[in-house]
Amino acid sequence: MSFNLKFTKHTLQFKFDAGTSRGVMKTKDAWILKISHSERPKVFGYGEVSVIERLSFDYQLDFENELEQLAEELKNHKLPKTEGEVYALVARVVEVTKPAIRFGLETALLDLVHGGQFQIFENDFYTQERKIPINGLIWMGDESFMLKQIEEKLQAGFRCIKMKIGAIDFETEKKLLSSIRKRFSAADLTLRVDANGAFQTQEVLKRLDELAQFDLHSIEQPIMPRQFHAMQLTCKRSPVPVALDEELIGVFDLREKRSLLSGIEPPFIILKPSLLGGFKATAEWISLAEELGIDWWITSALESNVGLNAICQFTAEYSDLSYQGLGTGQLYTNNFHAPLTMEGQFIYYHQNRSWDLSPLLFGK
Repeated sequence: MSFNLKFTKHTLQFKFDAGTSRGVMKTKDAWILKISHSERPKVFGYGEVSVIERLSFDYQLDFENELEQLAEELKNHKLPKTEGEVYALVARVVEVTKPAIRFGLETALLDLVHGGQFQIFENDFYTQERKIPINGLIWMGDESFMLKQIEEKLQAGFRCIKMKIGAIDFETEKKLLSSIRKRFSAADLTLRVDANGAFQTQEVLKRLDELAQFDLHSIEQPIMPRQFHAMQLTCKRSPVPVALDEELIGVFDLREKRSLLSGIEPPFIILKPSLLGGFKATAEWISLAEELGIDWWITSALESNVGLNAICQFTAEYSDLSYQGLGTGQLYTNNFHAPLTMEGQFIYYHQNRSWDLSPLLFGK
């Protein structure tokens, strides 16, 4: 009895130059996994190893070699029957320091366990077209490009907008935020901003004071991670509620997670399963956050629809959801056709639409 793991690289092409404070992205690599087991040789589970350069903890790995080794290792294991057995198997065969691979393997195995129909979890997102509210993401660029995105999101019916800041002129960014607030109050439109660590520690509180006038819901990662005391002080003094994002990447031990959250005491945390090591790891963060009175939401991290589908289904395991960050499936010219459907400010799994992974050739 053994697994048969195949994989292929798929380079996603952005529809536009995707700007962040870390630079501009034109493409993003992913490795799509296809897994079966000798007990059920005609059933296949799919997963995605999604990597963002200079952000993913394991982005420097030789993924071809890593996945070849994983395929060999899996030949000695039985087919898991439950979600718990899936997580136990992943923990045995993939180190915690390889979160992208853990996410991909968890997804593929959960798909396989549920019958190989792209069902990762058993909930009403997959079975009953439950709609999850999402924010509209505004990418960095020149003023006209950002204004165009804002108008498109507002016209589409979004009532929560997240704007990336920190790469262009700060005065221009404030001007854009001001133009939105002149049209929509905080009661009518929720505004989030994401700095991706762009502000210097010596200027961050001044910047946040200036941003407070726009009635922002939150600011994600205002300074670079791994500056514990500076982030602790920022969260304590900021007039804009702070959400930790990159701060969580690379923190794998449960005690370290607790220490980070209880020490910094952020109002919010942002959870990206493909960067944190999969669903079991993400559920640990959620459990700790709720215990400590910290709010959270889940965000996709530029995955293809294979990874995004899994993250949406995991998100739907939770109730009373605020706006989630799950709207990145439309960024690419060569994403896979999937039942994931955007309708205004919601995403859902359309029962009458099908998957198409035909562009993929699984040579290994």
